[in-house]
Amino acid sequence: MPPAQLANQTENSAVIRLQGLQRRYVMGNEFIDALRRVDLTVANNEYLAIMGQSGSGKSTLMNIIGCLERPTAGEYWLNEQRVSQMNDRELARVRNRAIGFVFQTFNLLPRMTALANVEVPLIYSGLKRKERSLRAREALETVGLSDRMLHRPSEMSGGQRQRVAIARALVTGPSILLADEPTGNLDSSTGDEIMKLFDSLHEKGNTLIVVTHEQHVAEHAHRILRLSDGDIVGDTES
Repeated sequence: MPPAQLANQTENSAVIRLQGLQRRYVMGNEFIDALRRVDLTVANNEYLAIMGQSGSGKSTLMNIIGCLERPTAGEYWLNEQRVSQMNDRELARVRNRAIGFVFQTFNLLPRMTALANVEVPLIYSGLKRKERSLRAREALETVGLSDRMLHRPSEMSGGQRQRVAIARALVTGPSILLADEPTGNLDSSTGDEIMKLFDSLHEKGNTLIVVTHEQHVAEHAHRILRLSDGDIVGDTES
């Protein structure tokens, strides 16, 4: 295969493949189908938004994609690994290596500096302190916080705290950056700045999945997936 064709195949290869994915919860004597036979493929360097009202299944889908829980039925491949049948320890290993999480509530450790917060995921990888510090500094520079590395969360604005959270998500070099309502705790101006940062990260080659109920946030993505009652009811280019 010519090099150009090989590069194109790699660039467009599937990072995520879901086939017939189902998630059923048991609530007393009732069964609740949070997801009903979902089929989805996400390509490398794709920018996808997942939308839906409360109860639509978007949080459940996010949790399964993020290897936080397993499906009741169906198959999930992440980077060509079949993760739908993995045990908790195997899921944790894949999650720590392949997925960077950004949460609405930032989830930063309050007594630690921005630099120390970003280093946390690297502690479990066995890197020496010098290498951890170097990679954390690079991640903070990527999100525009080179001058706030030694500040604690209480000394930073909401937007700066979210940038620290994004740097922490990026520091392990994940295949996917998964963001759950990343602007939910921010004012509109700061939220726009965070979404512009996501746009920049996508341009640099990151695969992004943003879970949101806000249309203006979803429109930053190049593809919008809409869920209702556990089913995909829309899959369009933005």
